[in-house]
Amino acid sequence: MRQVSYLIKPASSLCNLRCRYCFYEDEANNRNQKSMGVMTEQTTKLLIADAFSKVSRKGEVLFTFQGGEPTVAGIEYFRSFAEEARRSCPEGVRIRFSIQTNGTLINQEWADFFFRERFLVGISLDGEKDLHDGNRIDPMEKGTWSKVEKNAKMLLEKGVAVNALCVVTKACARRPKTVYESLKKIGFRYLQFIACLDPIGEKRGSMPWSLTPEAYGKFLCNLFDLWYADWEKGNYHSIRLFDDYIHLLLQDGASTCATCGSCGEYTVVEGDGSLYPCDFFCFDQWRIGKLGEPDDKQEESRQRFLTFGSVKPEECLTCRYRPICNGGCKNDWYRDEQNAFHNYFCSSFKALFEYALPRMMTIARAESVQRKR
Repeated sequence: MRQVSYLIKPASSLCNLRCRYCFYEDEANNRNQKSMGVMTEQTTKLLIADAFSKVSRKGEVLFTFQGGEPTVAGIEYFRSFAEEARRSCPEGVRIRFSIQTNGTLINQEWADFFFRERFLVGISLDGEKDLHDGNRIDPMEKGTWSKVEKNAKMLLEKGVAVNALCVVTKACARRPKTVYESLKKIGFRYLQFIACLDPIGEKRGSMPWSLTPEAYGKFLCNLFDLWYADWEKGNYHSIRLFDDYIHLLLQDGASTCATCGSCGEYTVVEGDGSLYPCDFFCFDQWRIGKLGEPDDKQEESRQRFLTFGSVKPEECLTCRYRPICNGGCKNDWYRDEQNAFHNYFCSSFKALFEYALPRMMTIARAESVQRKR
């Protein structure tokens, strides 16, 4: 394969925070074994060897660390991982490291490490202080904004590549301008906004933080106005979802499986080496195997998931926006009483495209002209 991508859970579902809306805590509680523990040296070596056995000559391997909270595994784990990856890497193969972290455990030692190893660091920061502190709390139920903001600025000042990940809750959706300007003020130039998820098996919209399709659609439209205005002024800030739509209009492809409409872009590796096909489907029924097992044993389970992911809601077949929406993320789909699939946020994305598509095409045309120069 030209590109091999792993999403690694070095500390399984372990975390030092108690975020009220945490999907991963909910996911772990819905399988037989909640936490697979901290990844051992032996499992780490199996993972790295597996990656390099699959990548083609002059290909690329992406090692992304997530949680739980991955820094709970400790900095020595990451130093050892990076050293082993460099030592084992075949000639001509490129390695890329990234991590998604709540940012609370970051210090100067971590900053130096991330800079030296060229990590892309995603910091979870929910827009502004009161929104963040209302949900992203420590075990003593204290907010964490001040600590995370301070550590994010430290990373930015060090020259580490950093982006912000903001969870869009019901409250956040009402304040797109405040949230956008707050993250820019900290110094972020790369932003990602993701819809908050309801608990597994619960009625949609039943939680205090629940995001409705209508609210999400309005948020995306208002956020696009702000983003587009900055683009017109030459003060461009990347918003991953909008960037993906521009790239799809340019026929470049997208950076996430949610926007390209194709499941199976990466493999999740849990702390004990268990393998899953998607971060949103780390459940017992979707486990595809374990590191060290023969690939052919994993293939049937992997193909079962890919087949599951290839089915699109019926309304997608005739939708004019399908080329840039592609049905959205499978995790947002639900079944109606007739057992048919639908995307919960379908109306949100339609609202955005109806409102903003002409301006998306304006940016795409400008980008196309720029490339030809």
